[in-house]
Amino acid sequence: MFKKRKTKNKHDSKLNELKKLILKVFKARDYKQLNYKQIAAALDYRNPRQRELVLQCLHKMTSEGIITDLGKGKFQLEVNETEVVGIMDFNQSGNAYLISGELENDIFISSKNTGKAFHNDTVKVVYQNIKGKRRLEGKVVEVIKRSKTKFVGKFEKSENTSYGFVVVDNERFHVDFFIPKTSLKDAKDGQIVLMEFVDWEEGSNSPAGKILEVLGEPGDNEAEIHAILADYGLPYKFPEEIENDANQIDIRISEEEISKRRDMRSITTFTIDPKDAKDFDDALSFQKLENGNYEVGIHIADVSHYVKPNSLLDREAYERATSVYLVDRVVPMLPEILSNNVCSLRPNEDKLTFSAVFELDKNGKIHNQWFGRTVIHSDKRLTYEQAQEIIEGNEGNLKDEILILDSIAKKLRKERLKKGAIAFDKVEVKFNLNEEKEPVGVYFKISKDANHLIEEYMLLANKKVSEFVSLDKKGKPSDKTYIYRIHDDPDPEKLLNLKQFVKTFGYNLELDNQKKIATSLNSLLSDVKGKGEEGMIETLAMRSMSKAKYSTENIGHYGLSFDYYSHFTSPIRRYPDVIAHRLLQHYLDGGKSVDAESIENQANHCSSCERLASDAERDSIKYMQVKFMQSYEGESFDGVISGVTDWGIYVEIIENHCEGLVRLKSITDDDYKYDAKNYAIVGQRTGNTYQLGDSVKIKVVRANLEKKQLDFELVG
Repeated sequence: MFKKRKTKNKHDSKLNELKKLILKVFKARDYKQLNYKQIAAALDYRNPRQRELVLQCLHKMTSEGIITDLGKGKFQLEVNETEVVGIMDFNQSGNAYLISGELENDIFISSKNTGKAFHNDTVKVVYQNIKGKRRLEGKVVEVIKRSKTKFVGKFEKSENTSYGFVVVDNERFHVDFFIPKTSLKDAKDGQIVLMEFVDWEEGSNSPAGKILEVLGEPGDNEAEIHAILADYGLPYKFPEEIENDANQIDIRISEEEISKRRDMRSITTFTIDPKDAKDFDDALSFQKLENGNYEVGIHIADVSHYVKPNSLLDREAYERATSVYLVDRVVPMLPEILSNNVCSLRPNEDKLTFSAVFELDKNGKIHNQWFGRTVIHSDKRLTYEQAQEIIEGNEGNLKDEILILDSIAKKLRKERLKKGAIAFDKVEVKFNLNEEKEPVGVYFKISKDANHLIEEYMLLANKKVSEFVSLDKKGKPSDKTYIYRIHDDPDPEKLLNLKQFVKTFGYNLELDNQKKIATSLNSLLSDVKGKGEEGMIETLAMRSMSKAKYSTENIGHYGLSFDYYSHFTSPIRRYPDVIAHRLLQHYLDGGKSVDAESIENQANHCSSCERLASDAERDSIKYMQVKFMQSYEGESFDGVISGVTDWGIYVEIIENHCEGLVRLKSITDDDYKYDAKNYAIVGQRTGNTYQLGDSVKIKVVRANLEKKQLDFELVG
């Protein structure tokens, strides 16, 4: 009896394997009608027993509704073709997946069926819903919208010809762009260029483009940084008319203007910023009141006084929406005369500001608050380092003020964390640059008490301004439109994966309710401090969080545990803060609620620009990492596995935080397969496992500046 069951199971297994092969035959023949002899021949099944097995399998597939028996030995696959619109997500092999909100699962599109689509394009796809087949497969039939039409790449001139090709600097691009003689723009072989897509003619293997600008030679710092900006459509200089417009602004502060504002110039005021900062968005004022409480003013540059709605300056600032902070430079949202001069709260100068002023007791409780336009005079400019030295016990200017503000800030922070705010304090990697802006060293930026001091008062202003607009005098929600900084709850599936993963390190994560999640996450982040797995667990925890964005639809800010939160404190470098200032003044003047749709469109634009700027910043860091590591090719370092994929493992070097890739094919002691569930690769013969967070020793094989990629190999 046992033997029969075993034999039957073996036979069923054979049929199931054969079923997959038959499906492939139908697909290869474009799902046409086939008889069993044609199928057997395609499978190279020649003898009678094999053909009989094919017939059995075809009848089984007919009974399962996978194929239709057309009679006379002919069969046809049951294929339901459906159209769907989505976004193309290419991988390095040239294959792609269509991501569509209309479907639960992504649609696989082989490289031969991607048509004229590029990565991230919006396309229409026809896919076959084949019964019995788990994976949906499709074919691009129309490109609806290009995600971008300008690309950065390397120009390669064809030998002894007058044309060339541009190879896009992105592994997700599977085609090169043909550049005819008339569109070369004097580009030389090997140069980095900015190119625009023109068309993709029927029957042509390559899309055509035209060169807009020659950016320079590979490896040249200016060329590479401009290439990063151009690739994301970010400008690196202001048009002449914008500079002229900015230079014509009346920067004098008249007595008439002062009379319209709260004059706070006599109150002790100062700024605390990074030592290399040039634009000072914010200042703090401090005075002790007769009742023993403290008046703390959070003063923000009044950009909206100088940048009027729909002016040339305003349109340019809106288009940029944010300053971009690259490794070796800042690409400002506003021209320098505004960002570093007129609006910057420099010491010993009268400045126009928008302020949130609070009466606080020693425990941080608010007794009174006021919002409005002011004029201030900063007495002193402190760096974070100077303020930190005072907090740590050294003498210095404004010692009493800083110690009291620090004491209150610590209580505000403690209360925030108690209510469920998440305490991410990720170390930032910075580069020491020489006069040629070449990286010569690495240092780490760590948030200390002085950073937290400024952070807490900025958070207080952002929160209370948002509440002021959004709640009436009874604390009930008002109907006023405002621009919020929102942050949704974490992804439950990602949190569950994180819980299971950290369990292997002996940590626990409570996911019963939102408050427990926040408390447990903070405990986890505290427990891993200083340990080998710190960076990896902190990264995974951050990946489980949703992305913050701007919106008129308020859902609160999960990470800060605020019901109402807006960006108000950095209008020199963020356009949403300018919008927030204008709306607040409108409501202070008694204005009615503004059109929500218009503000929502602006919020979406600002969120999109923020993402582009963040990607460009990350690319500039990657470029500097590779440039820095060029002199270390062939050397070995201790590292930690920071990422695991089906093509290799990413390793972060401990001493400088530079990250590179160890390709699977370079690990030759076994055949390694990707284990997504456990963030690991596993040797199929030996069971050897390399997991996220593991300590390894690597050798720097190649620092490829062209691809902005570090290639490592394991040496232990």
